[in-house]
Amino acid sequence: MRRARRFVAGLGVGTAVFAGYLYTVGTETVLARATAIAPWAFALVVALVVLEGLADAIGIWASISPLNGGLSAPQSVQFALAGDFFDILSPAGPVSSEPIMARFIGVATSTGYSEALGVRSVAKYVKSGGQLCLSALLGVFVLVGTPDARGVVSILGASIAGMLVAGGLVLASRWYISTGLVAVLTPVVSRLSGLLRDQPYDRAVVAGAVNRYWERVVEFRDASGLVSLIVLGGLLEQALTATALWVALAGVGESVALLPILVVIPLPQAASVVPIPGSLGAYDLLLGGALVLVTGATAGSATAAVLVVRTVSLPFGALAGGLCVAYLRGWRPGPDG
Repeated sequence: MRRARRFVAGLGVGTAVFAGYLYTVGTETVLARATAIAPWAFALVVALVVLEGLADAIGIWASISPLNGGLSAPQSVQFALAGDFFDILSPAGPVSSEPIMARFIGVATSTGYSEALGVRSVAKYVKSGGQLCLSALLGVFVLVGTPDARGVVSILGASIAGMLVAGGLVLASRWYISTGLVAVLTPVVSRLSGLLRDQPYDRAVVAGAVNRYWERVVEFRDASGLVSLIVLGGLLEQALTATALWVALAGVGESVALLPILVVIPLPQAASVVPIPGSLGAYDLLLGGALVLVTGATAGSATAAVLVVRTVSLPFGALAGGLCVAYLRGWRPGPDG
C-alpha cells in the first residue's frame, strides 16, 4: 500500500511539473516543436535524452562509493534521475539541488548530511571541470580559426582558470571558512534541532559536521579512479547532449558539424543564476545563441533544435525524476548520522 501511495505521489508531482511546463510554454507550442523535425530525428532525440539522464548515474555511483560502500547500480540510476528532478525545480539548478539530494544520500548510505554534501560537492566540481577542459581543448582546434567564436574559447579558458583559483583558495583557507561556518550555523542548527529534539545540537556537533565535510572532500586526493569515473560520466553526458542537439538540427534540415556543438554545451550552465525553475527561457536563449555563433546555423534552426531537446528533457526529468524522488528514503527529519 505504501509503495502504491509513493507511486501515485511521484506520478502526481511529475505530472504537475509537466503541466506547469505546458502552461508556461503553451500546449500548441510544445506540439509544434515535436512535429517541427523529422519523426526519426525526434525518436533519436528522445533516446539520447534518456541515455543522458542515465549517464549521470556513473558520477553518482563513483562519488558516493566512499560512503559505507555507496549505492548499487539501480540506486545510482534512481538518484541520478531524482537529481534531475530537483535540478529542474530548484531555483539555481545543481547549486541548490545538491544540498537537497545530500539529505537522501546521507540516509541511503547511513552516514550523515555533511559527508554526503562533501562527496557531492567534489563530484560537481570535478564534473564541471572535466567538461570545461574538454570544451576548451576542442575549442582551440575547432573554433580558433573562426573570428566570431574566439570569445567562446576565451570564456572557456577564463572559466577553467577561475575554477582552479577558486578551488585552490577554498582548500587553502578551509580552516577560516570552517570557523566562519560554525559561528554562523551553530545558532541556526541549535534553534531548528530544538524543535525536533529534547536536547538541541550545540557548537561541538556543528563543528564535527563541518570537519567531516572537509574530510570527505580531501579524501578524493587518494581516489584517482573514482575521480576519473566522475569525469567520464560528465563527458558522456556532454557528448550525449551535444549529439541530441546535432540530431535535432539535422531533423530541421540544418547540416552542421558535431564538434562545435560539443564545445559550447557547458556555457549555458550560467543560466542557473536566473532564479527560474528549469532556467526556462534563459538557458534556451544562451544555448541557441551559442549554437548560431559556433555552427553557423540560422537562428530559427538553432532555436527550434534547442526547444525540441528541452521539450523532451524537461518532461522526462519531471516525470521519471518525480517517480524516483517519491521512493527516496529520508523524507522524515532525523539526526545527522
